[in-house]
Amino acid sequence: MTDKTLGLAVIGTGFGCITHVPAFRDSGFEVRALVGRDRDRTVDRAERMGIPHAATSLDEALSVADIDAVTIATPPHTHAALAVEAAERGLHVVCEKPFAADLSEARAMLAAAEKSDVVHMIGTEFRYASPQALLTRQIRSGAIGAPRLATFLMHLPLFAAEGSEAPGWWTDASSGGGWLGAQGTHMIDQIRSTLGEFEMVSAGLPVVADRGQSAEDSFTVHFRTTTGVDGVLQSTVGAWGPLLMTTRIAGTLGTLSINGDKVFHADATGEHEVPMPADLSNPAPQPPPHDLFQTTYDWMHSTGLDRAPYARLADAFRRRILGQAPDPNEPPAATFRDGVAGQAVLDAIRRSAREGRSVRVEAP
Repeated sequence: MTDKTLGLAVIGTGFGCITHVPAFRDSGFEVRALVGRDRDRTVDRAERMGIPHAATSLDEALSVADIDAVTIATPPHTHAALAVEAAERGLHVVCEKPFAADLSEARAMLAAAEKSDVVHMIGTEFRYASPQALLTRQIRSGAIGAPRLATFLMHLPLFAAEGSEAPGWWTDASSGGGWLGAQGTHMIDQIRSTLGEFEMVSAGLPVVADRGQSAEDSFTVHFRTTTGVDGVLQSTVGAWGPLLMTTRIAGTLGTLSINGDKVFHADATGEHEVPMPADLSNPAPQPPPHDLFQTTYDWMHSTGLDRAPYARLADAFRRRILGQAPDPNEPPAATFRDGVAGQAVLDAIRRSAREGRSVRVEAP
């Protein structure tokens, strides 16, 4: 395929407008349609974002615009039907995380994409975030020897206050969301792409700031990988207190950690900052228009921190569609196959929390 301008439909008027529209434009896509459930809201947001067509279904979008690909930024329980429909129509697909409601849906999505031979990717944009990409590169280079111990912590008092607003899928366990789906999926992907596949998990999914929700606002996961790494994931958005963010990977020869946007290496000789290579550096964040924000959850994206990594993901997607070979030095793109593997981990974590025992992760 020649290096033509690709037409894109963005499905979802929330995060789809906040991040997907600007990021895919940054990477060279032409956003030709916005698809949403509510016509008035979709029309308003399409006009606000300078998108020529507003539609309430993919079928309608295809009838009014030349579309090569779609990106899905809707609640997770809607992903399967949308991704399968897009693939069956021969459209290339990026699907947000959490990938699906459960493993059976995830497998059906992968099967549809592979049967139609379309390019398929997952919205794991933080593979392209500078510090995470550098940490992964350092581990793969052998900088700390064989990884053995991993610690991932994130405490945000985002929903601790009374009146904090979250989208329905986030608070409803039956919709495949919760804080595990919203944030835990990023951590799971970081572990899989850096340290190897999950073998076993033992987890708890508590609600700290109870708002009558059925989904967790916190999680703690003890895990073991097939590569011999023992680790802990813990995160909450329901607890008061200062921001806490820690990523540390200890190996047989040293330790790597992330502090803000910097990566540090420690061993017997001391600790030093690892220089950021030019090819992993991202431009400064660009805050989205704040009039797009309606809930506390929307304000999580107010800094625009995910736009540059998402643009790199979108660029990798564009190049794959055009048949261009990936850069061997760039972070590998996550496909629907990664979505299936990640969903197997999510299902195991939820089962572990429900049954109060360790659970082996099902092979994808």
